[in-house]
Amino acid sequence: MTRYKINIEYDGTTLIGWQINKDGVSVQSLLQDAIFKFCAQQTEVYAAGRTDAGVHALCMSAHFDLDKDTDAETVMRAMNFYLNDSPVSVLSCEKVSEDFHARFSCIKRYYKYIVINRNSPIVLEKNRAWWIPQKIDLEAMQKAGQQLLGQHDFTSFRSSQCQAKSPIKTLDTCSITKDGDRIIFEFSARSFLHHQVRNMVGTLVDIGLGKPYDIEKVFEAKNREAAGVNAPSCGLYFVKAEY
Repeated sequence: MTRYKINIEYDGTTLIGWQINKDGVSVQSLLQDAIFKFCAQQTEVYAAGRTDAGVHALCMSAHFDLDKDTDAETVMRAMNFYLNDSPVSVLSCEKVSEDFHARFSCIKRYYKYIVINRNSPIVLEKNRAWWIPQKIDLEAMQKAGQQLLGQHDFTSFRSSQCQAKSPIKTLDTCSITKDGDRIIFEFSARSFLHHQVRNMVGTLVDIGLGKPYDIEKVFEAKNREAAGVNAPSCGLYFVKAEY
């Protein structure tokens, strides 16, 4: 048996997310189908993060095992051949040790979220960013964002469907910058709760629009209803995994 680590990019617009599901096409199902077409082997592909429907990835790491020891370049080319015309592409492939796990070996995950803040509706970045026509106070969001840093109980930023055993997470970085009409949120942590990034962005945007959220009180409430809106999935990108 040989274990392979791949890095992939994908456009999540038409996908139901990472996880394989009978309700539609997922990133995992596309990858596993491509592997099966290549070598007639059914194998499970494990990812560094399980993104939701509509979420994109710039460089998602994943791994899988094959019975036959095949050159990594050949595996990558074969997978891309069968992924042709799909919203998924394999960027790189390498052989790794059997103790490597895309999810459990990961020491840090990086996400970014893109907001387009302008009066005119977006066309070229539709389904790839959150369009907000109202004026946003960048400084207010940056100030509130700093309060998210460090270890906290993120229950108020957690989906009701989150299956994590503990709501305690440590947010290592939170950066909010503006480039023209683009507002870019960047976050990193060892791990995140389900919808945590989208709920943090939604709350920060609400603050930027003038809503009186106090981050410390939101943490203290330990109640999802105490935080802001859940930002749409279209603006969220899994950036990379660190090992």
